[in-house]
Amino acid sequence: MAGEPLMVGRAEGPLGPLVAGVDDGGVWFLEFGGGGRSDAHLEALGRRLDRPLVRRRHPLLDRLRGELEEYFDGRRRVFEVPVRLEGTPFQLRVWHELTKIPYGEVRSYLQIARGLGDPQAVRAVGGANGSNPISIVVPCHRVIGADGSIVGYGGGLERKRWLLAHERGERPLF
Repeated sequence: MAGEPLMVGRAEGPLGPLVAGVDDGGVWFLEFGGGGRSDAHLEALGRRLDRPLVRRRHPLLDRLRGELEEYFDGRRRVFEVPVRLEGTPFQLRVWHELTKIPYGEVRSYLQIARGLGDPQAVRAVGGANGSNPISIVVPCHRVIGADGSIVGYGGGLERKRWLLAHERGERPLF
């Protein structure tokens, strides 16, 4: 692999384990993971990023864990840990729009497409939203269907429902 290594670590939360990869510049990925599939998945992810993944402590992993703990405890609404988003120009635009959705609010795929100036790009927005590499911190869970339905989430719809209820101040069950 060509690039510098990414340090990989786990964080525990009420929705199960999260796996993150960081370097000195920021968080590259954060996703729900665990169990036997995670090692093979991480190997594939490292190949896709063209960077070796190394299980090692890193100050940004510690910072991310702390911010996630505060988020899950209801003490954090905005993440401050730096992120490193790598994608197509369109994906980057969509992911930037996601970061503008305030805590506790939702937007539809159509609203995101309109915010990008292209209301015809709803499906493309859905695809970019689904490929967001940094779950929770880049809040793709705040995007819903035009009819208000809870749709599409790589971490599973139950987790999406939990995150939305949590941000509304409800006591979600999982």
